[in-house]
Amino acid sequence: MGAVQAESVFFRSLELAGGAGSRRPTGAGSQRARILDAVTRAVVDKGYARVTVADVVARAEVSRRTFYEQFQNKEDCFLAAYEAGAQAVMSDIVAALSAVSPAEGWRTRTRLALEAFTDSLAASPEFARVFFVDILGAGHRAVELRQRVYDLFSERLGLLALRASQEDASIGAVPDLVLRALVGGIGELVQRHILTEGAASLGELAPALAQLAIQAIEGAGAVSAAPAS
Repeated sequence: MGAVQAESVFFRSLELAGGAGSRRPTGAGSQRARILDAVTRAVVDKGYARVTVADVVARAEVSRRTFYEQFQNKEDCFLAAYEAGAQAVMSDIVAALSAVSPAEGWRTRTRLALEAFTDSLAASPEFARVFFVDILGAGHRAVELRQRVYDLFSERLGLLALRASQEDASIGAVPDLVLRALVGGIGELVQRHILTEGAASLGELAPALAQLAIQAIEGAGAVSAAPAS
């Protein structure tokens, strides 16, 4: 069944939730991370529909009682894994941008954000597959959660687009629809790469994603800034 991945995205997400200087989670926190890691690996191996709570507790090496102390059912557990992993990926992006000099322009920031995004996913390839592939077969609540997460990524791109308009007078406001389309396009390209090349090599896709994002912001922003005829 495979050992619990103690360095998985879910242990990192709990450390992030604990704030700066927090230690590796223990007790209930560690058990929760083990369960989230286990449900992710089980779904990748068997598909969401075929996974049972028994599969999850066996992989996590916890009791059914421990599982039900933290989650209502398989769906609740799976959605918690998706959300925790997404938060960890977003935290990696924020951390990468926070380390950039304020003098760096929006194009550099866009490249670094997408490098952090792909590197974070590549470091947790099983979660990456769940994030972009398996979530689509887990029911309407899962699809709704995926949309909310995509909205958060759209907001992050919106901040980069806003910075672009502040730095360059030829770039106007980028419509929200364009930002959502950009996130959707990035998601489609990442999904394809995972299915054809594997998530571990997602870093190779970062330059193309950055070029796509930069050109989309420049193009949409230029149209917005152009005077009406």
